[in-house]
Amino acid sequence: MIPYFQANAFAIGPIIIQVWGLMVSLGILAGLIISYKYARQYFLSEQVILDLAMWSIVGGFIMARVFHVVFYAPDYYLLHPSEVVYFWQGGASSIGGFVGAALAIYIFAKVKNFSLTELLPYFDVMALGLWLGWAIGRIGCFLIHDHPGTLSHSLLAVKFPEGARFDLGLLDSILAFFIFFVSILSFKKLIKLRYGLVSKISFMIYAFVRFWLDFLRASDLAQSDIRYYHLTPAQWGMIVIFVGLTFSLCFDKIKPDSTSTGEVA
Repeated sequence: MIPYFQANAFAIGPIIIQVWGLMVSLGILAGLIISYKYARQYFLSEQVILDLAMWSIVGGFIMARVFHVVFYAPDYYLLHPSEVVYFWQGGASSIGGFVGAALAIYIFAKVKNFSLTELLPYFDVMALGLWLGWAIGRIGCFLIHDHPGTLSHSLLAVKFPEGARFDLGLLDSILAFFIFFVSILSFKKLIKLRYGLVSKISFMIYAFVRFWLDFLRASDLAQSDIRYYHLTPAQWGMIVIFVGLTFSLCFDKIKPDSTSTGEVA
């Protein structure tokens, strides 16, 4: 089992550093570096990568917080409205982040006059950065233990003071690292088949596994995630993502192939 330790914040002189916020920041930086590297390697516009990243990060953060407040802890924030903006203390919905990033990218495409086909190579490159950044950011969730799981004697269980149990922050980080390495290893092969496969398949893997992982979330604690018809908000979101991407892949197979690999401006 994994020993229990908690690191919420530390001080550097008069400055208080929130561990969760630090790990998320490091994840964003690492994700940008890997996406930028692959953009240059595959002759994509580095500026478009940076623009897409900034739009999706801002949109993702906003909606991740909105979804957390609205769907996960509405009663708490009705009593503590000033804490709605305290995002650095943790409390963000992954499905909200995905929705926010998708909306931001859609707006970006409209503003900059990009078609979906033109952006598919960028989605593949950004997916690599997303999963690396996600994995690092989830380490922050593990360090502050804001996603406790069910009681367990598994080797991956954490020895919480009240009993050994899973930590979903750790499990989600492991999942994201796995998807990142699989995406790296299969990147060249998939883009030769069709642009967009890396991002679609990686999200499908995440949605499928994350749906089942959420059954390991604690339901016996005061801070346990809320359920809607026995499923967490994230599980409902993962169903939508998985079904939507499945239909998208099926549609890709029956429509004429209008994408090709090669240089992209």
